[in-house]
Amino acid sequence: MSRLGLLLALAGLAAALALIAQQDLAEIGALLATAGFGLVLAALAHIPSMALNGHAWRLLLPRARRPSVLAMTANVWIRESVNGLLPVARIGGEIASYRLLRGEGVAVAPAAASLMVDMAISILSQLAFALLGLALLAWAGAGIGWGGIALGALAGVALAAGFILAQRADVLSRLARLLNGIAAGRFPALEAHSARIDRMTRRLWRVRGAILGCFLWQLAGWAAGALEIWLALYFLGFPVSAAEALAIEALIQAVSSAAFLVPGALGLQEAGFLGLGLLLGLPAEASAALAIARRLRDLVVFLPGLLAWVWAERRMAREAVAA
Repeated sequence: MSRLGLLLALAGLAAALALIAQQDLAEIGALLATAGFGLVLAALAHIPSMALNGHAWRLLLPRARRPSVLAMTANVWIRESVNGLLPVARIGGEIASYRLLRGEGVAVAPAAASLMVDMAISILSQLAFALLGLALLAWAGAGIGWGGIALGALAGVALAAGFILAQRADVLSRLARLLNGIAAGRFPALEAHSARIDRMTRRLWRVRGAILGCFLWQLAGWAAGALEIWLALYFLGFPVSAAEALAIEALIQAVSSAAFLVPGALGLQEAGFLGLGLLLGLPAEASAALAIARRLRDLVVFLPGLLAWVWAERRMAREAVAA
């Protein structure tokens, strides 16, 4: 998977550079120079989104061992950094965040179950956000057909429903039981842990208040991401309305999630910005500058997140040795 991710990253980088190179590079450079430090502020505007998502996930954890909002925000920061910059097909970040939860003292079953339920709800909340973006584009007369919106909604609901049903059907413990049987009973602990995780997952889905709260806070987190787009375009000299910023953010996030195999959605994200800019009447150079500004977030927010992950892993290793 790492080799495939590296190859896809290189291909995506080449595609991104090719797309940017087709535009007026002098004009793009002038726009970026004019925006200056404002693009750093736009990148830092991603922090509220991470905090909202951290709070959403926190609602799924047992109250007795629930980490603070700050700790959960740091957990989401590291998860997004790993998924955004490394060739891990958006799985490595979840593994890293699970380990961080365990380091915070959360037991195996609640940590794993809350993570899986959080992932399932994120599919639903992102679907709702993407549909909002499509609706805003259609309302703005961008040529988006309502039939396409309905088809996208159906596909998203089917994906989310399949993921949720799999969680509620004890798939994890069934697989662990099968593996243990094939291995002649060599993995009894794995089977026991999987059964506890499945029980905790089913229990979580019955807590409707936490499920609804997680969904709504996640949706707020997706919407808060539009602040990055609004600020970046404002500093680039092409201010847009809140609705247009929401539409761009919603559909760029959808593109990035669909391209989960490509690290950072390289190439595809740039194409998405150029396409959405065309629909909204933005000059191609402004859309290209916005795409570059989004990549600045990787350096300003996600690169330090990787360093924080390394530090956290070393801290947990030292604590394990001391114990």
